[in-house]
Amino acid sequence: MDKNTLVAQRIRAFRKLKGYTQNELASRLDISLAVLGSVERGTRRADPKLIQQISEALGIDPEELSSSSR
Repeated sequence: MDKNTLVAQRIRAFRKLKGYTQNELASRLDISLAVLGSVERGTRRADPKLIQQISEALGIDPEELSSSSR
């Protein structure tokens, strides 16, 4: 599994764990639902700034999304 796919799966898992819909999280991040959906499917790579924003919105450390040790 490549890193982009792993990050995408973690974003989706943490979003669901926190009880957010894609629409709610996209709204909190001020990005389109299409962008978030693409990131969660792994068809769009989340840049470091977006990883930071997602982490803050979910109340987690950015390393939890991008670390390969998990």
